[in-house]
Amino acid sequence: MARTTAITAALALLSGVLLVQWLPSLPPRWWLLLLLAGAWLLAWCLPRCRWLAWACFGVAWAAWHGAMAMEARLPRTLEGRDIAVTGSIVNLPQAGDDASHFMLRVEQATLDGHPVALHGRVSASWYDDAPMLQPCTRWHLLLRLKRPRGLLNPGVADSERSALERRIVATGYVRDDPGNARLAGSHWCIDGVRDAVARSIAARVRDPHDATLLQAFSVGDTRGLEQHDWEVARANGVSHLIAISGFHVGVAAVGGVWLAILAYALFPRLALWLPLPQAQAAAALLVAGIYSALAGFGLPTVRTLLMIFVVALARCSRRASGGAQSLALAMIAILLFDPLAALAAGFWLSFVGVAFLMLCLQARGRGLRAFLHELTAGQLVMTLSLLPLTLWFFGEASLVGALSNLIAVPFVSFVIVPSALVGTLLLWLCPPLATPVLWLAAQLAHAQWWLLEQMATWPGAHWYLPAVQPWALLLALLGALWLFLPRGVPLRWFGVLLFLPLLWPPRSLPAEGAFQVWVLDVGQGLSVLLRTRGHVLAYDAGARYPSGFDLGEAVVVPSMHALGISRLDMLMISHGDNDHAGGTEAVVTAFPQAQRYTGEPLRMARMKLPMRQCVAGQSWQWDGVDFRVLSPADGGGDRDNDSSCVLLVEGRSGRMLLTGDISSKMEPQVVAALGPGARPVLLVPHHGSKTSSGTAFITMLQPTMALVSAGWRNRFGHPKPEVLARYAEAGVPLFNTAIEGAIPLDFPADSPVRREPGWRGRQPRYWRE
Repeated sequence: MARTTAITAALALLSGVLLVQWLPSLPPRWWLLLLLAGAWLLAWCLPRCRWLAWACFGVAWAAWHGAMAMEARLPRTLEGRDIAVTGSIVNLPQAGDDASHFMLRVEQATLDGHPVALHGRVSASWYDDAPMLQPCTRWHLLLRLKRPRGLLNPGVADSERSALERRIVATGYVRDDPGNARLAGSHWCIDGVRDAVARSIAARVRDPHDATLLQAFSVGDTRGLEQHDWEVARANGVSHLIAISGFHVGVAAVGGVWLAILAYALFPRLALWLPLPQAQAAAALLVAGIYSALAGFGLPTVRTLLMIFVVALARCSRRASGGAQSLALAMIAILLFDPLAALAAGFWLSFVGVAFLMLCLQARGRGLRAFLHELTAGQLVMTLSLLPLTLWFFGEASLVGALSNLIAVPFVSFVIVPSALVGTLLLWLCPPLATPVLWLAAQLAHAQWWLLEQMATWPGAHWYLPAVQPWALLLALLGALWLFLPRGVPLRWFGVLLFLPLLWPPRSLPAEGAFQVWVLDVGQGLSVLLRTRGHVLAYDAGARYPSGFDLGEAVVVPSMHALGISRLDMLMISHGDNDHAGGTEAVVTAFPQAQRYTGEPLRMARMKLPMRQCVAGQSWQWDGVDFRVLSPADGGGDRDNDSSCVLLVEGRSGRMLLTGDISSKMEPQVVAALGPGARPVLLVPHHGSKTSSGTAFITMLQPTMALVSAGWRNRFGHPKPEVLARYAEAGVPLFNTAIEGAIPLDFPADSPVRREPGWRGRQPRYWRE
């Protein structure tokens, strides 16, 4: 395959694979077979159109794999049932404060003694006295499972897409059962080696955080890293360095080359058996392969390994191989092996970053000066070229990332990682010598991390922009390419203009007297965002679980950034239950200037979050929109659910009633305090509990629509069937975040309220449940 043909084929194949990922549903199998046959005929009969054949093949190949992955998921009829499974633990299990989380590759599954069709990877949690779980071990477990289903909100990662890319067929937890047991016959696997190395490092390095860093650098084990560590990494743009990156694999390959040179210097007669260039290529590939295995064969490492393989193969066959050709062949190999890899952010960051380096950096000779120039220019190229993709996938970027990487990349890659690898090698060859080497590597990592923590506090370390549109992403990537074209190309600075749609996207703010509402999808909890023309209010902040998963941090704050909200004027926490108040600290940390009110200030004070008491009669106006607290009455706070702040928001042409978790006992008081006006949009009390939404309440309110915030297949059964029946009998349309995803509403100043499509239906994809 000629160089141009390899690059063209890779781009065409990628285009076909990418096209499938935008489909709301997959075509039938017979259509894919016809497309494959057409691609083969096209390549055979019209050689000049082979690029089109590659694209057609990419469509059929990706759709086939997507269909198989979706068909492998847990049958819907088995959701919520207790299934006995036998399988092996893969990857590295993670022990948390509340549970142990692990991935199980199912070998056999039965329901009531009858076999069921379930094979593949299951993501499971083991609560309540979970035993020590180790990779490669086999277990018989009773699991309660459901199909992969995530929360869908603006600016929040699509976990259902991630589950498809990782081939996860079900999620669930271990049920208490006397039959849960570890089985004999555990096998050797590379994850077991990684776990053993990680435990050996932890035993030899005193500081747990330093040990965690070395575990990440040595074997890609990031289980010990806390949320703060990832925040520091994102603030500096060095997340790619924390786990083993493709650049680290390249450094390991260079180490293999030097090992070959050393071996031939000690044993010159080896050249009679195999010439030195071929030996160097083989050694580089061997060492890079071992290191990639220790990293768990992450996507960046596999990309680098495949490029090294192409170069090594060309060297061994005495053929020339350019960098662009190697990158193209690596992409083709990955997409042929797993076309769903294109769903991962790492795929795009890895290939686009390397492609920009190849296109935009020109060799300037050898020596220290040339090396420093390429290092500096390379960080600038990577920072600007990956800025659009970083904002697209993660919703934030770092303005100090170029400087952080300029310092961290050479120090981590050429000093810390080699030291950690030497220490890891000595764990097998001479364990007593491993301790001082790992101690030295730990001190180096400690110093580097201290510097990163300081830089993470600099202005611009966390830079947020509204959600990126596809056309703005493409223009910014084109602008980055234009900026780094070779010298002599006219008007290169025009590339900056193509970044403008990305950096200053158009915003649609409500008019005077109008407001917008988003009922976020936070599972079994509540969080509502409300924006007038110049002010923003957040009502509740979702839950925070013992595992550390915080809906305020994972959903509420990212959604605000994606919606272009840079300032929060008021945070109102209806009451102190975890599903409403758990995420408060994360929201307060992100927006410390916001006024804070709650119905249970004493409970919030015990959480070290002082707040003012909301009291019936409090009112204010923002941009022609009136806000009025209807409950609790003065002195009625700190009474659990019925102390919830009930807030009425009234614009020129519509009203919305936010009710928290009030019960039917409080509903008559709320109706009495409501006063005359337009029929409101109702946030259903207490997630649709049977203790709320009484018939009289619904009849007297006569809401135009009702919105429920509840978790998919939640253990409480919210909203209750009898509650749904009451709203249906009253002719009130009801929408549930568990079904719709985040629900946006628009209350214009001069027309009735509009419910926009929920986030689950706004961008339909074939992997969405």
